[in-house]
Amino acid sequence: MFNRNKESWLIVGLGNPGKEYANTKHNCGFRAIDLIAGQLGCKIDKGKFQGLYGQTTYNGTKLYLLKPQTFMNLSGRSVLQMSAYYNIPPQRIIVLFDDISLEPGRLRIRSDGSAGGHNGIKSIIAELDSQEFPRVKIGVGAKPHKDADLAEWVLSGFTAQEEKALAVSLKNAADSALCIIEHGIYEAANRFNGSHP
Repeated sequence: MFNRNKESWLIVGLGNPGKEYANTKHNCGFRAIDLIAGQLGCKIDKGKFQGLYGQTTYNGTKLYLLKPQTFMNLSGRSVLQMSAYYNIPPQRIIVLFDDISLEPGRLRIRSDGSAGGHNGIKSIIAELDSQEFPRVKIGVGAKPHKDADLAEWVLSGFTAQEEKALAVSLKNAADSALCIIEHGIYEAANRFNGSHP
């Protein structure tokens, strides 16, 4: 049994499992959390809580990194199971995910708020019965026109130019999650909100 340190944090990257989704817009959360894992030398390879997770420490703080394997719309089930098991409150659950209202390369950090139409966030809010969890929104760009199918858009890939901008924002997203833990949400927002390559 793990020591359930009351100051543990959970960082969740949202995405869909399966190689066919790996580089789609909807999988930016998975990609950002992989960067955090790489930075901290942590493998996200334990299967439990309807997800894949890893455990590490960052400056003395116990961290859990989670990639729900439920598919996007049911992400909250995995988050709830893991946070309940390790007794981690919503305020110490950081969620990294794609946002179509921001251009590739841009980030927005929020301490709480509504789902804003994102089904993964909607599921987490419903399962945790709380909107009060920090989130890092990673810009993927708006639909090409208002009649375009949203599901098709978020399951599409990026142009080479967008990938360049995205590489910067994924790194910033990873850094901002660790900044939230070390310095707090407002400091992270000051440093990273609106950041652009």
